[in-house]
Amino acid sequence: MDLGISGRKAIICASSRGLGKGCAMALAEAGCDVVLNGRSEAALNATAEEIRAKFDVTVTAVAADVSTAEGQKELLAACPNPDILVNNNGGPPRKDYSTLDRGAMVSGVIQNMVTPIELVQAVIDNMCDQGFGRIVNITSMSVRMPIEGLDLSSGARAGLTAFLAGVSRQVAGKGVTINNILPGKMDTDRLRGGFERAVEQSGKTMDEVRAAQAAEIPAKRFGNPEEFGQTCAFLCSIHAGYITGQNVLLDGGLYPGAF
Repeated sequence: MDLGISGRKAIICASSRGLGKGCAMALAEAGCDVVLNGRSEAALNATAEEIRAKFDVTVTAVAADVSTAEGQKELLAACPNPDILVNNNGGPPRKDYSTLDRGAMVSGVIQNMVTPIELVQAVIDNMCDQGFGRIVNITSMSVRMPIEGLDLSSGARAGLTAFLAGVSRQVAGKGVTINNILPGKMDTDRLRGGFERAVEQSGKTMDEVRAAQAAEIPAKRFGNPEEFGQTCAFLCSIHAGYITGQNVLLDGGLYPGAF
């Protein structure tokens, strides 16, 4: 399917690996010029070279922490007026809510709520003026279904979801859509880190832990960055202009709800 976005400019935050990389690959495949971002320059450059080798698009790599004012300035200097913005950022580490202090809570909210809102503020006026814009926020299934130890991440992402629910309706008539993708158990470094903790706590092997967790998912497998990226690319396409303010679960059926 031709997504109709060839030649569009896309910023994809935290895209050197994992789900962000999956989104960058899919958008590049659709013909978008992509601006990549990450804090590890080596990983970022490797991803940039991989995309350049596969697709005939312009790839710009910006090594910066997108949660800082300086990092955002560098990113927007590389692409002042993007047509597409994919908000993504690492969440705070798994931690019991009772041990969180004010500093940790403020940092988590900055990472997963304030930062994406600031980037939306920076790019949305131009999107509205030109009559086209696509904003996709990578949040988490935990916005819908609590996950022990991820209370801070879940709370901040839920705040982002509620904040942008109203904004998405304000700009829908100007050709700009804002949607969220809620990943479940995706086969990424973050999930594998959880497996390692489970191995330590249970005494089971890595294969046993993986098999047990996959068995809990109706699809009987973990998701992957490639299919996640394709979903993101579709939401950014000309075919998704009537989809806005939505939370799209990619969880293999793990969330046990009808709505």
